[in-house]
Amino acid sequence: MVPARNTILLGDCINLMQRLPGGSVDFILTDPPYLVNYRDRSGRTVANDNNASWLNPAFAEMYRVLKPNSLAASFYGWNEADRFIAAWRAARFRIVGHVVFCKPYASSRRYFGHQHEQAYLLMKGRAPLPSQPLPDVMSWDYTGNRLHPTQKPLAPLEQLVRTFSRPGELVLDPFCGSGSSLLAAKCQGRDYLGIEVDAEHQMTACLRVNADGHRENA
Repeated sequence: MVPARNTILLGDCINLMQRLPGGSVDFILTDPPYLVNYRDRSGRTVANDNNASWLNPAFAEMYRVLKPNSLAASFYGWNEADRFIAAWRAARFRIVGHVVFCKPYASSRRYFGHQHEQAYLLMKGRAPLPSQPLPDVMSWDYTGNRLHPTQKPLAPLEQLVRTFSRPGELVLDPFCGSGSSLLAAKCQGRDYLGIEVDAEHQMTACLRVNADGHRENA
C-alpha cells in the first residue's frame, strides 16, 4: 500500500495515520496544538488545544509511519514541554536537536514578552547528518495569522524541509492547519501529505497548495 501524495485529508489524524503503511514517510514537519487552550484576540481557537488525549497516540503513529533512520520536526508549547517530551520518548523518538525562532514582536506578555517559537528535532533510528546544518536560532516573519490562529511563516519551514529531506520525498504534517508546512514542501520540490480535522482549515490548505504561483510571503 502506497500513501497518497500531494493531497490533504480531512479527519482525525490518528485514525487516518493508522491506514498508512509503516515506514512510508520520509520527513514529518508538524505544528500540533500546544495544549494551552489558545484563543486569539478575535476569539478563534485551535481544535484539541484543550486536551491531551491525542498526544501519545498521535506521536506513536508518527513514529510508526516514519521511515527508519529519518527525522521529524515538531513545534510544541514551552509551558507543556514535559508532556510533549514524555510523548516523544514513549513513541521511541530520540531527541537530537532544538531550534528557537526569534520573533520581532511579542505574541503575549506576562513575566516576559513572548518573542519566540520553538521546535524539537526527533529521530527514528540513526538519520545521517545534514551536509549544511542549520543554526539553532532562526528568524521569524509575522504572518498576521490571516489564515489560521497560529499560522507559521513559510521561510523557516522551507529551511527545515530543505535540510532534512530530499527532492521527491514525502513530507507529512498530521496537524496541517492552513497548510504552511505542505506549501513549504511543495516549494522545495517534495511531495506532501497533510491531515486536518477542521474542515475550513483543510479547505484553506487545499486552496493554498493548489494555487498558481504558489510561493508567498506567509
